This record gives sequence, C-alpha cells and structure tokens, in this order.
Amino acid sequence: MKMLGAEAVIECLKAEGVEMVFGYPGGCVLTLYDALFKANFPHVLTRHEQGAAHAADGYARATGKTGVCIATSGPGATNLITGIATAYMDSVPLVAITGQVGVPVIGKDAFQEADVCGITTPVTKHNYLVKKVQDLPRVMKEAFYIARTGRPGPVVVDISRDVFNATLDFVYPETVNLRGYRPLFDGDAADVELVVEALAAARKPVIFVGGGVTLSDTAQQLRKFAGLTGFPVISSLMGLGCIPADSPQHLGMVGMHGTYAANMATMECDLLLGIGVRFDDRVTSLVKDFAPQARIVHLDIDPAEVNKNVRAELRVVGDLRWSLPLLCDKAARRSPQEWQSDIAEWTQLVQEWKHTKPLTYTQASKNIMPQAVIEQVSRLTQENTIVVTDVGQHQMWTAQFYNFPRERSLLTSGGLGTMGYGLPAAVGAQLSMPDKQVVLFTGDGSIMMNCQELATVADHGLPIKIVVLNNQVLGMISQWQRMFYGQRYSHSSFKGRTDLVKLADAMGIRGLRVSEPEELAFALEEMLRMPGPVLLEVLVPPVEDVLPMVPPGGRLDQMLLGG
Repeated sequence: MKMLGAEAVIECLKAEGVEMVFGYPGGCVLTLYDALFKANFPHVLTRHEQGAAHAADGYARATGKTGVCIATSGPGATNLITGIATAYMDSVPLVAITGQVGVPVIGKDAFQEADVCGITTPVTKHNYLVKKVQDLPRVMKEAFYIARTGRPGPVVVDISRDVFNATLDFVYPETVNLRGYRPLFDGDAADVELVVEALAAARKPVIFVGGGVTLSDTAQQLRKFAGLTGFPVISSLMGLGCIPADSPQHLGMVGMHGTYAANMATMECDLLLGIGVRFDDRVTSLVKDFAPQARIVHLDIDPAEVNKNVRAELRVVGDLRWSLPLLCDKAARRSPQEWQSDIAEWTQLVQEWKHTKPLTYTQASKNIMPQAVIEQVSRLTQENTIVVTDVGQHQMWTAQFYNFPRERSLLTSGGLGTMGYGLPAAVGAQLSMPDKQVVLFTGDGSIMMNCQELATVADHGLPIKIVVLNNQVLGMISQWQRMFYGQRYSHSSFKGRTDLVKLADAMGIRGLRVSEPEELAFALEEMLRMPGPVLLEVLVPPVEDVLPMVPPGGRLDQMLLGG
C-alpha cells in the first residue's frame, strides 16, 4: 500500500495500539500533522512541548501502556528533553517523535536544526535518526519494542522532514530482531531457591518494594508473598501503593523522609529483600551504613542495577513477572504459620516502632497545616483516585500522609525530581482514565513551571482537582537553608504573592482559595463536588518542615523527628 511517510507514522501508531498522542506542531512536522488531521487521529495539543512529554509520561504511568509525544525540530525537540529525562530516570515507556530538517542540510546549522540524537543519548534507552522513508516502519516497530520491553524507558525517533513527504510501499513488520538487544525475562530458578533458603533462615527480614513492582504489574504477586510470609514491608517513593498503606505489614516509605519504623527496620534487619529497587541515594543515605546487619537480596530485571549502589549477597536477575510468582510458589512449601512464627518477636518490635513513633506534625489553630490538607483529601478520596504531585515539600507530605490503596495510584517524578511535572502528567492521567478522580498536589513554585497547561485542562474540560499548597517560598529549598545554611534564605522567597485564583480564572478554570483552618473541610468537599476542573489555593505557613529527615551524611537511624 503506497503512502506518504507521514501517513505511515499514523499507521504504525495504530498498529501499536496507540490511543492518543500529545504534541505541538511546527515546520518540520507539518506534513505529519496534516496526516493526523486527515486520519482524525486523537491528538492533544498542549501549550508547551515539555507539557506534551510529561502528559505522555502521565498517560504511560497511569495505564502501563507506552506514551507518545510529538514535537518539531530544534527548540520543539529540545523542549522535550526534561520530560524525556524524567521518564528515563523512572523507567517509563515513552516514544518521542521529533521532526528534523531536510537530509541535504543536516549538519549545516539549518533553521531550527538541533542534534536531537546527540542531545538525547544520555537520557534515552535508544534513539534513531530516520533519513530514508523505507526505514520508517522498521524503526517505529523497534522503537515501541525497545520502549516497553525489559526495563522500560523512552525512545526518540527523529525523522527528517524529507521522510514525511516521501512515498513508500507500507508494510509493518510483524517481528523485531535486534542484534545485541535481548531483554531478559526468565532468570535462573536456582537463584530463587537460594533466596527462599535465606529467607527461611532470617529472623528479622524486611521486604523493600520499588517502582519495578508497579512497572511489571506484579503488585498482586507481591501482596500474595507478603501475606504468606508476614514479613514487614517498606517502600521507596516509587513503590508506594504496591502494598496498601493501611496494611498492618506496611511500615511506610524508607529513606531521607521515611518513617521511623521503616528506617529503623532497615537498620536493624538481618535480611533485606529488595524487589524492583535501585537503592537510590535518597533511600540509602551513606551506603556504608545502609542496612549494616543485613544480607542484601536483590530481585531486578536490569543486571546493571545489581551491585551498582549496594552490594547484594544474593541476586535474581529476571523479569519480576517470572521471579515473583516463582518465589511465591517456592515459599508456599512452608505454611504461613511456619513463616510467621519464626519472626514473631521481630514483628512485635516493628509494630511497636510503627505505633509509638508515627508520622506527626504540630497542630495549629491559626494556620492550615499542609499535612492536614493531605490527610483530609486522603479520607475524602482513595480507591478510585489517581494522585499526581509535583516536586518539593508537598510531594514528601503526600508520600507520608496520603494512604495509597493500590499500585499506579501515585504519579510523581522520583529520580529526576522535576518541578512542573505534575500538571501535564495529570492531563495525561485524566485523559487515559476518564472514570477516575485525578487529584494534583502542587506548590506555588511548581505550579508556575508549567502553568500554561491549565489552558489544556480547560480546553478538554478535564475534571482534575488541583490543590496548591501556597507558602510563598520554595519550600524544600527554604527548609534546607533553614537547617543547614544558617537561615540564609537566598532567593527562595517570592516577593509578591501570585493570585492563583485569578490565574485559574484567566485560563478558564474555577478557582477557590482557603486560608482558615475551620474552612478547610468545606473547601475540600466543595472542590471535589464541583464538576469540571477546579484549582484550590490553600494558604499555609512558610515555615514548616518535612519531618522525619535524615540530615546529609547521616544514617537512617539518625532521623530528625517531628512533633
């Protein structure tokens, strides 16, 4: 079937089951956009290319499918970089299609030319520059295959404008054969057997859950294993929800702003079973002092992650969709009573930590406390809700005080820590899951990073509820300056308060504001009751710290506690 290269791109997207794309047109992709128009293919016009990348990311995280974004050459493509890097750090399957100048002028500093492959190499799983239209079907097939298999990640397909306008006989490949790329699915069953033996010998074990459990859709298997063994469970930021937050076994998030119980369990355990984790520095703090009494066991799909940060005594390299069911089967040779009787004293100790040193904050009569906002929204929403955050204090308070009931209920930028991620990611999540309630927690700093996407929300009438915790400072920066820089608040305060209610109104969204504690409950209920998008600005005090906090260079058991 003869068609233009631009039309072939659309056929490739259809073949891959893509439901919608996010993007922003420009000169080098005009033929592609004309093909989108003719095919009536679902496309969401964001107000900035970074917004398109984050929206595709939010779509991917909410659904488990591959997100797709489109931008033109030069500045259009470079505006995607932060979103691509965000997806790369959190292993999110993404295909970014960018336009490139014509083949004859590549490398000659043509108008709106940028070396997209060179720029994106450090933050993609792979990238392509397509200069021949005949290569297009193969490249697109490979791009989606690479993005979603093995450890997922973003792939860039940079396409010369010549290719969009050229004609080909379109045949979409049925298979992919990439020399040197063999995504590992099944590992060695003998390794799992060794792990089960080590678990049976442990008397103070802990399960450490990471984002890999969410990405592999194995949370149900994890819950089965945890229920069988009765082992205490701790989570990274990206692993929250894989075990329901209200489960007695769940001790909370571990790390710099982790709970007392999770951090102490890490320091005192004799075996730490890491599942789909990468032992990030925000979790470990000083690596030499991390889990000092424990045998480390690591289950992960990516062999590059094993022993990268923390030395593992036992490892199982393979897809969690293979290793976790096998682990459950082998562990089931012992009864739950046998597993749980071996760790009875340990279970009692960690539960004592959990109940005697819970997360807490100072209640104030004259100010709305940000933690209270999160707690109340948690009580009012839950099972049918996707929570999205930006980055900063509000992100950590959300991780601490929102009770996530399931996997994929929290979308947040973990590895890169991208301010401005939240609003466009919420767009992608809401469009992909129209029957779910999407709530965005953000700050007065983060919301301004991509506030233009409020117009995208209004355009589509997306019923996203946006909660802005406005303290008139860059909260986490201010906290560090207060704690570690002698209270020298260098450029972390806003001189004038932006009227976010007016901003929302200007973008076509209903805006509300609340400043009195006694009005908070009504304001939150009103926000959630209202149809369509709503922005609620909550005025909170500028001096409030995220606690517990492990100071720089400290061990996990050297937390600064709140209360």
